[in-house]
Amino acid sequence: MLRCLVLLLACLLSACAGLPAVPAAPYVPAIAASPATELGRLAAPFTASPDSLSGTRVLAQGAFALDARLELIRRARSSLDLQYYLLGNDKTGKLMLRELRDAARRGVRVRLLLDDFYTTGLDPLLLGLASWPNVEIRLFNPFVAGRDHAATRWMGFAADFRRLNHRMHNKLFVADGAFAIAGGRNLADEYFLRSEGANFIDLDMLLAGPVVPELQTIFDNYWNSEVVWPLHAIVPAIESPESLQASFERLTSRQQAPLPPAPPDTDMFGDPPLGVLIDQGRLELIPARANAVADSPSKALQPEADQVVRERRPPTVAERMRVQLDLARYSVDIVSPYFLPGEEGMAQIARLRARDVQMSVATNSLADTDEPLVNINYNNYRVEMLRLGVRLYEVSSEQIKRSLNLRKAFRQSRGRLHAKLTLIDREWALIGSLNFDPRSAHINTELGVRLQGFEVAHRLLDAFQVDNVESAYELRLKPGTDRIQWISTDGESLVHDDEPDANLLVRLKLLLFSWFVPSDLL
Repeated sequence: MLRCLVLLLACLLSACAGLPAVPAAPYVPAIAASPATELGRLAAPFTASPDSLSGTRVLAQGAFALDARLELIRRARSSLDLQYYLLGNDKTGKLMLRELRDAARRGVRVRLLLDDFYTTGLDPLLLGLASWPNVEIRLFNPFVAGRDHAATRWMGFAADFRRLNHRMHNKLFVADGAFAIAGGRNLADEYFLRSEGANFIDLDMLLAGPVVPELQTIFDNYWNSEVVWPLHAIVPAIESPESLQASFERLTSRQQAPLPPAPPDTDMFGDPPLGVLIDQGRLELIPARANAVADSPSKALQPEADQVVRERRPPTVAERMRVQLDLARYSVDIVSPYFLPGEEGMAQIARLRARDVQMSVATNSLADTDEPLVNINYNNYRVEMLRLGVRLYEVSSEQIKRSLNLRKAFRQSRGRLHAKLTLIDREWALIGSLNFDPRSAHINTELGVRLQGFEVAHRLLDAFQVDNVESAYELRLKPGTDRIQWISTDGESLVHDDEPDANLLVRLKLLLFSWFVPSDLL
């Protein structure tokens, strides 16, 4: 017992010691697209667009989103830059690492930037990948001690809460400086419908043209920032490169990381998989105006209470979104797994509704959210939003399994919403990593792409069935009361007077927890 206490105390003291000193490294820039590469040639028509339009493709289905990433990795010849909040220690995460290793062997420069919150147990894999030439891995806001176990990491979290509470929530993938993928998906099984337990409804965009250099600049700003550390400064390699590579081979073998099934012949819009189009020499992307926005990587170091700091720093992604919302003339449609508008958000909703702007919000139900405490706090705003005339939808596994479009994909697993999408006047769209909650607004860093184009906006509308929601309950106030009712949207119009599909014990437990967890930390 005493030995355990000494070990825990040592981990805690080590965590308090802070980050090691690392000499300043030279600024490393992204590699621009080149017609000397296959991807560069394919992207050239969009890069040279006289109207400065970017090419876009909606990746709403997990199979096509994963296939697009694999195809871009396999066809890359100059560079791969990946920035992610979470890389799973699972089939998908290991597959991605193996494919990146194969690209590095071909001479492709690989840069992998990970937030360090979910890297428990990943150090052997990361050290193995980094042992190959052409690969560099960096960590955002890393944990220093007790990295191998969740319990000791949480001790470090408690010892250095102010720093470690700030995370990099961005998701970005850039291949040969020519194509990018941005959106809500992390690199793990549940984001590509490969988990047996629970999977996510999510969204990415494939992008080419002028928006890609903007995304490269964002990646470079993070890669070279003061809150990002080289992997080897945090986790020194004590084994030889040969030993690390042998272990990596074993951990990422075809048994550990099998290839996914080939995607269907066409996606929900009738488009073939990306690799098929590339082989045919035709890449028909939807033209749209696009620009990339991201929080400063040093947002994690800037105290929000400091008025001078707030005035000098660039606008956050959340602030830019709120400005865009105020420009809405007809409609606002929001899809967010977590929805905590707060006082500022409710005031904005009231302003929009006073101008007769139609609003709809889709989020997770209590029974199916992966962050129940957030859902409990969201509950505090539902009645007021319904009074203001906002249409509220709560995504439910039971409803998903009745949906004609989704029931096959989620037949053997729970379904949850993870996509982040805001549509304004059904002409503008903001996609990316931003949730509609205080953590995204003030604590984590976020990345988004703003799109303007009728066709791409309506594809997003179709993808999420904004006008014909089958996978959610619609919320209404019981006539003459402030009591909420849940109406099934699968054609049966069943009415529930209590939170559907959530048992009493779960509701009671979460209610008790909600008294002690402030909403600004969620």
